[in-house]
Amino acid sequence: MLSTEERREIEAELTRYPTRQAASGDAMKIVQRHRGWVSDESVKALAAVLDMTTEELDGVATFYNMIFRRPVGRHVILVCNSVTCWMLGADRLHAQTAIASGARSGETSADGRFTLLPIVCLGACDHAPALMIDSDLHGDVDAERVDQMLSRYP
Repeated sequence: MLSTEERREIEAELTRYPTRQAASGDAMKIVQRHRGWVSDESVKALAAVLDMTTEELDGVATFYNMIFRRPVGRHVILVCNSVTCWMLGADRLHAQTAIASGARSGETSADGRFTLLPIVCLGACDHAPALMIDSDLHGDVDAERVDQMLSRYP
C-alpha cells in the first residue's frame, strides 16, 4: 500500500515520462526516500500503479544497486572498489570502515546506525580512494580519518 504522499509524488513524476513504466526508477526512489527501502509489498503496489508486473518491476529494482530491497541502517556507507580506488587503498579503507561502523560488508550494524556496502564505482577516481555516506561523497579518504567522518552521522 502506498501512502497518499507517495502516490501524489509518483503521480507528479509520471507527467515527466512518455510511459508509466519509464518512471519506475524514480517511483522506487520516492518510496525508498519515504521508507528507507523498497519492500516486496511496495514493489507490488508500485507495479500496479506503473502498469507493470511485479516481476518486471523487481527486475528494474535489482538492476540498480542504489535501490535497497531490504532494510538498511539510518546511514548507508558505500565504499568504492573500482580499480583506481583499490590501487590506492580501498581494501584498507573498507576494513577500517567496517571496524569503525560496526557493520560487516553487506550488513547493518547491530544498533541500526550504518549499512556498509561495496560499490563498483563512485566516479571519483581523481580523489581515490572514495566513499559515500548517504549522499555525501568523500574523496582522498585514508583509513585514519574514518572514525572522525562517521562521528558526523548520528
